[in-house]
Amino acid sequence: MKEPRIGGRQEWHQDYGYWYNNGLLTPDAISVFVPLDRCTRENGCLQVVAGSHKCGRIEHSFTGGQTGADVGRVREILGDKTGRFYHFHVEMSPGDALFFHSNVLHMSDPNDSEMVRRALIMAYNRRDNSAGRAEVAGHHPMYSPIDRVPDSAVLECDNPAVMATLR
Repeated sequence: MKEPRIGGRQEWHQDYGYWYNNGLLTPDAISVFVPLDRCTRENGCLQVVAGSHKCGRIEHSFTGGQTGADVGRVREILGDKTGRFYHFHVEMSPGDALFFHSNVLHMSDPNDSEMVRRALIMAYNRRDNSAGRAEVAGHHPMYSPIDRVPDSAVLECDNPAVMATLR
């Protein structure tokens, strides 16, 4: 969440830049950004560099109070003149969804507006991509299969808590 006039900047980073250190062996994961409020340049919408996932994992370090991608490497990518990469602001409406690879470079500026900017961010990982190192295995539990059910199961559900959310 970015409160009006105080929501901070998130430096350039890749989600796999974090997850790598948490034991995920490969970048076989995605993030989904779903805004609850309108996301504009003024309130710090997400910015991405299309094509940057092809650069692989970039080293990340802790600077300025947060973990971010190597600044020199980000400058190289943003300054590339071949047309392989495209930096853009992702202005979105509530309920939109942006799906992106775990190696896509992204960031957001501070919220300089009077509007709040809230969003949900979900991360999905392949079930065979569990933590490989014993010292971080507890951070990412071993995955177990999810039972598939027909679409009609939602309508047939008799759990009061679930039914209340469908009204």
